[in-house]
Amino acid sequence: MSELDLNRRMFIAGSLGLAGIGTLSTRAQASPASKAKALPKSFLFGCAVAGHQVEGNNVNSDFWVYENVNPTLFTERSGDACDHYHRYEEDIALTARLGFNCIRLSIEWSRIEPEAGFFSQAEIDRYERVLECCHKHGLAPFVTYNHFTAPRWFAARGGFSRDDSSELFARYADKATSRLGPLIAAAATFNEPNLLQSVFWHKASLAESPKAMQMAAAAARACGSETFVTFYSSGSDAIQANYLAAHAKAYEAIKSVAGNFPVGVNIAISDEQGVGPNNLATQRQKDCYGSWLEAAAKSDFVGVQTYSRNRTGPDGDLGPEAGAELTQMGYEFYPQALGATIRHAAAVTGKPVYVTENGIGTEDDTRRIAYIDAALAEVDNCIKDGVDVRSYIHWSLLDNFEWIFGYRPKFGLVSVDRKTFERSPKPSAHYLGAIARARTTRS
Repeated sequence: MSELDLNRRMFIAGSLGLAGIGTLSTRAQASPASKAKALPKSFLFGCAVAGHQVEGNNVNSDFWVYENVNPTLFTERSGDACDHYHRYEEDIALTARLGFNCIRLSIEWSRIEPEAGFFSQAEIDRYERVLECCHKHGLAPFVTYNHFTAPRWFAARGGFSRDDSSELFARYADKATSRLGPLIAAAATFNEPNLLQSVFWHKASLAESPKAMQMAAAAARACGSETFVTFYSSGSDAIQANYLAAHAKAYEAIKSVAGNFPVGVNIAISDEQGVGPNNLATQRQKDCYGSWLEAAAKSDFVGVQTYSRNRTGPDGDLGPEAGAELTQMGYEFYPQALGATIRHAAAVTGKPVYVTENGIGTEDDTRRIAYIDAALAEVDNCIKDGVDVRSYIHWSLLDNFEWIFGYRPKFGLVSVDRKTFERSPKPSAHYLGAIARARTTRS
C-alpha cells in the first residue's frame, strides 16, 4: 500500500455569500427527512469545522512543521486555509442562516500555549469572542480541545510518548476552560484518538513508512530537537495509554474548573462487518475501539464519527466489494454504517450518543444529498428504537484542508474560493439546513 493510499480523511483529515440561502430548493423543501418527527428540543443539529483545517497560519503547531519540511507526506501546505481565523463571524452567521442550531469547532492548543508554560491571553480572548459569536447567532458551540494538532514544542519534547504528557494536556484544558467554560455547550477532549488503530488494520502504518520517518527527522532538525512525535505516531500501546490518561485528567480538569456541560471523547468508528467463518471482525472492533469506548463509559457521552463500513475476513481487512461506489477518500459509499455504530457505541458505553462527524468526500453534491438522506434515516431509526442520540453534526461546513491530501477532497456543504475565500453554499447546504430547521425549534 502506498503512503497516500491510506483509508480515511486524515491519512488513511469579502462578502458572506448568503444570497439565496433563504430560498430553499424544491428538493430541500420536499426532503423526506424534513417531514420526519420533530427532534427533542435539546437535539444539536449542526456542522463542523476544525482549527488547523480552516483557521490558517497555525505556525506554532506540529503539523505546520510537517507541512513545511523536506521531505513531507503533505501534498500541499495548509497556508491560509479558509482564513476562518479572521472570517469566523461570517462562517458562524452562515451556519445559523442555513438553519442549524449547533456548530462544532476546535480550539488550538498551539495558539493558546505557543511555548511551554506561556498561555496567550490574546488567543484565549479571541476564542472567547468566537464562542460569544456562536451564542449571538443562536448556535450551541460544541468544542473539541484537541483535533489532531499540538504545539510544536510539545512534539519536539516527545509528544504523547512522554509520561508527563497527560499532565501537560490537562494543564492546557484547565487554562482554556477557566475562561471559555461558561460559553461551551458540549465538549470533547480528543478527536479520533483511536484512528491509528484503524489504519493498522488496513495494513498501513504511516509513522513507520520510510518517508514519514524522514519527515519526522526533518521536523526534529527544524525544531533543534532529537525527536518529533505527533499524532501520526499514536498507534503504539504506550502512546495510546498516555492519550487515555490525558483524556481522564483533562475530563477531571474541565469538570473541576467550569465544566457544567457534557464532556466526552469523539471516536472514529466504522460499521465492522464480518465475512465468512472465523472472521476477525469482533477482534477488529475490540482493537480499534475497545479502550476508548471504556473511556467514554466513564465520561458524559460518546462521540461517534462514522463514514463507512469495514469488511473483515479470517485474514483481516477485505476492502470494499468489487464494483462498490467509492468516495474521494477511497472508502465505500455506505451511509447505512451510522446506525450500526450508534447502536454499538450506546450498547457498550451505556452513555448518550452524540454524532459528531458524518459526511462524504465527493465532487458530486447529489451524492452528498443521497448520503445525508440515508444517514439521517439511520439516526431516526435509532431514536425510534429508544437509543439516546443527542446530535447530528455533519462534516463539514467548509471545503477545507484535508491533512496529507491537501485541498483536493471536498467534504464541505460550502465551497471556498482558494484565492478570494468567498463562501458559496452548495445545494446540500440548503438541503440539510432545511431539514435542520424543520426538525428543531429554530424559527
